[in-house]
Amino acid sequence: MSSSHVFVLSIIAIVMFAWVMRSHIKHGNAKPSADPDLDDALAKIEQLEDRIRVLERIITENRYDLKREIDSL
Repeated sequence: MSSSHVFVLSIIAIVMFAWVMRSHIKHGNAKPSADPDLDDALAKIEQLEDRIRVLERIITENRYDLKREIDSL
C-alpha cells in the first residue's frame, strides 16, 4: 500500500471514530437519574418554576394596580 492510501484510510478511520464518539456522548447522557438528591432538587426547581409562573400571571393581570397596593400600605 502506498502512503497516500494509508493517509486516506487514516482520515476515514478518524472521522468514523469521531462520529461514533459523538453518538455515544449524545445518547449516553440520556440515562435516567438514580440519585435521590438530584430527583429532589429537580422536583424543587419545578415547584419554584410553578410559583414564578403564578407570580408572573398576577403581575401581568390588568386588574393588578401596583401603585394602589403600595399607597394602601
